[in-house]
Amino acid sequence: MYEYEIHQVQQAELLRSADRQRLVGEARRARRTARRAGRTGQQGIEGRVSALRSRFVRAA
Repeated sequence: MYEYEIHQVQQAELLRSADRQRLVGEARRARRTARRAGRTGQQGIEGRVSALRSRFVRAA
């Protein structure tokens, strides 16, 4: 019975560790995406709706 309780504690610790690593990975990906959006001048994930320069076609 004692070994079973030790096993349960170790399993719970492994699950907590995996959850923490998953959360860290998500935070890294979010920061990386935000940095890339800042470098390219995009507004969030979907980007800008329109730019003033490309809104109208030039007359010939």
